[in-house]
Amino acid sequence: MKNLKLMALLMTAGIVLSGANAANAEVGYIDYQRVLDNYPAAQTAVKEIDAKTLELQQYMLEQEKQYKNLSTPLQKQNFENQAANTLKSKQEALMKLQRDKEAQILSQIQTAAKAVMVAQHLEAILSDQVVFVGGVDVTDQVISKLK
Repeated sequence: MKNLKLMALLMTAGIVLSGANAANAEVGYIDYQRVLDNYPAAQTAVKEIDAKTLELQQYMLEQEKQYKNLSTPLQKQNFENQAANTLKSKQEALMKLQRDKEAQILSQIQTAAKAVMVAQHLEAILSDQVVFVGGVDVTDQVISKLK
């Protein structure tokens, strides 16, 4: 019986102590858009995607000019089919490039945020849009880790 009481007392003390530790836990947050705006690799990726988008728009304008110069309906139909297939593959390549760049940048930001989290002894780092009150702004530390 004494062992049960002692065990219950120890368990209660453990729960109280773990609750106290959780109460002292700090959460960090970052302004993700500001990180993107200040991260050179993200800016380079945006410029690369914009350049590819412009290339696609130029391709479409060139195809439109060529289409207007065709005379027979059969030529126009064949040209439409070929242009549609080429356009679809170019659009898919652009979307893949965008997804790959976004995943790469996100991974790099997460790695930097994890390093800041460990260095600052934080429990987690959230987006600033999720935090209503409290927390520690670690945006500048994440930006400096990325540079």
